[in-house]
Amino acid sequence: MITVPLDKNRHDRNVFDCEVETLNSYIKVMASQQSKKDNTRTFVLEDDTHPERIIGYYTLTMTPINLDTLPIKLRKKHHNVSAGGLIARLAVDKRYKKQGYGEWLLIDSLRKLLFASETVAFPLVIVDAKRGSVEFYEKFGFIPFQGIPNKLFITMADIRMSLTDVL
Repeated sequence: MITVPLDKNRHDRNVFDCEVETLNSYIKVMASQQSKKDNTRTFVLEDDTHPERIIGYYTLTMTPINLDTLPIKLRKKHHNVSAGGLIARLAVDKRYKKQGYGEWLLIDSLRKLLFASETVAFPLVIVDAKRGSVEFYEKFGFIPFQGIPNKLFITMADIRMSLTDVL
């Protein structure tokens, strides 16, 4: 399996349904526009037998870090950092749920961010978890920001350690 950049001429975005309207709307309306403006990059996992079908997608970008919401140890270590990688969206079409695609997309997104961090350094990957998905991210080592339970982070050091064997 590999992810490819979203191509609005190739991928049928209108049939994608992950049962979260904001995520459905984003891929149908905003993803291509945001990519053209260099604001985000959206990657899709295609169905092998029907490449126009989107199994799932994720969107990557950068985001400011509020150091006050980090644990003290990380706050001291990264006191002059202003940005981190952001998994802005991650969704799997309801026809493909419970088949491991969400996990696969998350690991693929972390790989891409790890490679990017080797060129342009940033210490954290952040995710704004949609309803019901906090536990999914915590299972992979993400930690909630202090006082913001749906916003989680993982350090690049932890990603590097976790993915070293996979790369």
